[in-house]
Amino acid sequence: MDFNGCFTALITPFENGQVSFTKLRELVNEQIAAGVDGIVPVGTTGESPTLSIAEHERVVEVVVEAANGRCRIIAGTGGNSTAEALELTHQAKSVGVDATLQVTPYYNKPTQEGLFRHFSKVADDVGLPVVLYNIPGRSVVEIAIPTVARLADNPMIVAVKEAGGTSDRVSQTLNACNIAVLSGDDSLTLPMMAVGASGVISVASNIVPAEVTRMTHLVLDGDFASAKELHYRLYDLFDALFIETSPIPIKAAMAIAGRIEEEYRLPLCPMSEANRPILIAAMRKAGIAF
Repeated sequence: MDFNGCFTALITPFENGQVSFTKLRELVNEQIAAGVDGIVPVGTTGESPTLSIAEHERVVEVVVEAANGRCRIIAGTGGNSTAEALELTHQAKSVGVDATLQVTPYYNKPTQEGLFRHFSKVADDVGLPVVLYNIPGRSVVEIAIPTVARLADNPMIVAVKEAGGTSDRVSQTLNACNIAVLSGDDSLTLPMMAVGASGVISVASNIVPAEVTRMTHLVLDGDFASAKELHYRLYDLFDALFIETSPIPIKAAMAIAGRIEEEYRLPLCPMSEANRPILIAAMRKAGIAF
């Protein structure tokens, strides 16, 4: 499979403390109607740390069922325990996902050799295409470029979601090995694609899926001028969606737009009232109706 375009890091909607699978199906259908290239359930944006194993597995299953082959599904099935990552990834494969997103193990701070062995074991034992997820701001440890290059030799490790906060990592990665790179930051999608990234795993596309998809495809088609114009129309939104810890702002935005109930699980909590006007102004600039 290719990794071109927009892959939405889908939120997990809650109602009365429970996952709303009815709303989840609606969101999947809305994403596909908007033309996204793929959906990524139960990643960071899907609040995977606060879902039970049973909930996690059911979210993946429902997203696959709702998509019904109409777009690609990359399931977030990583963990800081290799055994847990294997369990979640085997289950995701059994329900028909196209690939797995594997976050850098967090909190236990593995060495680079530990990272290599962790990702290699998931790839080798499960036999599902693996997208590495480099996000040192959350996991502390980054996947060093030489480690990415080692992992890229494994035919099952096919892409890396780059959320290190700089487009330099794209150049460094593509200079070192042959692997697809996806932006992990909406505001860096255009700069990263300019130096070779093939698309984005997007938070913003939860609420502007058609626009983010169009921006990525404009770049892929070589129309940088039009892509840049769209980037700047959406830039304030990209920025505001990280004014507090994600996915708090995107859930707030979706609720403001009447799309979901604004509900989180502790330790996440509602956005501060001081930041809401900033988010609302960014939504208006992006042309979101509410």
